[in-house]
Amino acid sequence: MTMVAESQMEHIGETKGCADHDHDMVHELSKRLDSLWRCDQYIVNAEGHGDLQAFWRDIKTQEENNISRLKEIIAEHISKGCF
Repeated sequence: MTMVAESQMEHIGETKGCADHDHDMVHELSKRLDSLWRCDQYIVNAEGHGDLQAFWRDIKTQEENNISRLKEIIAEHISKGCF
């Protein structure tokens, strides 16, 4: 890396708004909410393919459960002041 590039990137990441594990939870929640949001369209797109629709419904249920669990964990961390 050149000296200019090194100096431009020297301080990236010094300031954190939260702990890495808290950021990870928020980031993962966002990704899973996006995935859940798309599931209904995937189910409609698979019309006429019962096995594929069943797969997307299973994925949707799993994501709903994952989201619920992650939200509970985030709430626990917040209530303990660990966020």
